[in-house]
Amino acid sequence: MAIRIAFFDAKSYDIKSFNEVNKDYNFDIHYYQERLSISTVPLAKDADVVCIFVNAECDARVIDELVKNGVKLVALRCAGFNNVDLKAAEGRIKVTRVPAYSPHAVAEYAVALMLSLNRKIYRAVNRTRDGNFTLNGLLGFDMYGKTAGVIGMGRIAKELIKILHGFGMNVMAYDLYPDEEFAKQYGVKIVQLDELYANSDIISLHCPLTPDTKFLINQESISKMKKGVMIINTGRGQLINTEDLIEGLRMKQVGSAGLDVYEEEKEYFYEDKSDKMIDDDVLARLLMVPNVVLTSHQAFFTEEALHNIAVSTLNSVKELAEGKELSCEVK
Repeated sequence: MAIRIAFFDAKSYDIKSFNEVNKDYNFDIHYYQERLSISTVPLAKDADVVCIFVNAECDARVIDELVKNGVKLVALRCAGFNNVDLKAAEGRIKVTRVPAYSPHAVAEYAVALMLSLNRKIYRAVNRTRDGNFTLNGLLGFDMYGKTAGVIGMGRIAKELIKILHGFGMNVMAYDLYPDEEFAKQYGVKIVQLDELYANSDIISLHCPLTPDTKFLINQESISKMKKGVMIINTGRGQLINTEDLIEGLRMKQVGSAGLDVYEEEKEYFYEDKSDKMIDDDVLARLLMVPNVVLTSHQAFFTEEALHNIAVSTLNSVKELAEGKELSCEVK
């Protein structure tokens, strides 16, 4: 009997990439547009596996229902797993993730945000479309010789560091367990957060969301930063207290921000809300700030990444079906 997968929050591109890769596995995949939550969990009835994405709600109540329905695996098709109650899942249902779908995709996107903000490309395009070819207000700076502070030294951060090193930037990094050998190879200075804040022209966030890193960027940390700093976040939205960021931008302590994530994004990101008023006042204010580029959690979104996500996710299902140890299990 084929393994049955209840695939939540399915978009056309997900269906296309998973169907292509599933030709090698032949699992019975049922696609649902709905996100997993306590109200949609009945869709997982009779499924062996649920496949979810970053905005799913997989708390203790949902875990209980999944277990009752006989689901054996929660397969996250993303790297982050902070939306899953691992304590509730322990010993009852297995959880896997995709630890490295494409570190290049996210690192390259972080650089795209930096360049767009620095050289005001988003403003320039809108201006020239209106027939305005002046350069006033579009002044940027050479990335060469500037200092980038990278918080976290995982796979994505390392790819970013390689790119910034190629730009001729000075790179500082903070990590609880820094890779000293890598740092030496690319001329990275390992520092504590306060030193990184004080000396960085650009700060890019690449650490996981934990109780210790939630709202890492807040009023206090912003006050320690170099005036006019650029902040980039392609990690997790709740690494930044958005209210404090907006105030930092208003006071010109923060010069600009490139955000691919937002702390309350699940009600908006990946959906077309263009015909509705935005009820989230903080998000609405953020979208009005001229020196902010905000995108809809798309840093991962490349052909290669989608393929790798499908392969890794379905391989976890295959390991489950064959009774093997799950190589991408979250414990």
